[in-house]
Amino acid sequence: MFGHGDFGRLTATVNGTWLSRAELQISPDTKRFGIAGEVIPFGFTLTGSLPWNRANFSLFYDGRADTWMQGVDVGTVIHYTGQYEDDNVSLTSAFGSFEPPKPQTPRSGPLPWRARKVREWITLDLITSYTFNLPPPASAEVPGLAKVGGKNIQVKEDKEKNVMPVSTAEYNPCGWRAWLNNTTISLGMQNVFDEDPPFVAGGVENGYDESLATIKGRFWYVQLKKRF
Repeated sequence: MFGHGDFGRLTATVNGTWLSRAELQISPDTKRFGIAGEVIPFGFTLTGSLPWNRANFSLFYDGRADTWMQGVDVGTVIHYTGQYEDDNVSLTSAFGSFEPPKPQTPRSGPLPWRARKVREWITLDLITSYTFNLPPPASAEVPGLAKVGGKNIQVKEDKEKNVMPVSTAEYNPCGWRAWLNNTTISLGMQNVFDEDPPFVAGGVENGYDESLATIKGRFWYVQLKKRF
């Protein structure tokens, strides 16, 4: 890269969803109506609300191969949930009774049947990790052993027995190198800026949309993983 060899790998990823249409029919004798971009009340049969737009943006750096940096992995992830319609009038019970939205009229004065907007929610996650990939120790020839890896010794009854040496290229199964090799240490933080979830009037239980957001706020963690 830029005439200076390998600096490592930079990987960018974008995953997004745009919901064009979603319709609901309460019973066989009722008409279908659109629910795309709507809050789905608590206790309703659907699994969660249906915002029009959702996306994840990630950027990760992997260290240069064949160096100690090859075990480095550093990245950031941005989670985005776009605006969608709240439901502050049609909820009549905690069991989530749902009414079709009333037709909208020109924006003149307060309209109690028009649901308010739920603002977008953007959070940032950071993660860094290091994986130990230790090279095997250099092998050394054991004195008195042939290059084929064996030695003939005399045993009882004047018989010879070939003894195979223990390979010096293998790790001691109880040594620190064996435990450290292929071990990954990770440090991460979710919701770095401690963003509160947007208020949702239709979320009668806690005032936010539990199907899309969380109130746990900034959260950091340490992870240790060993691969055998």
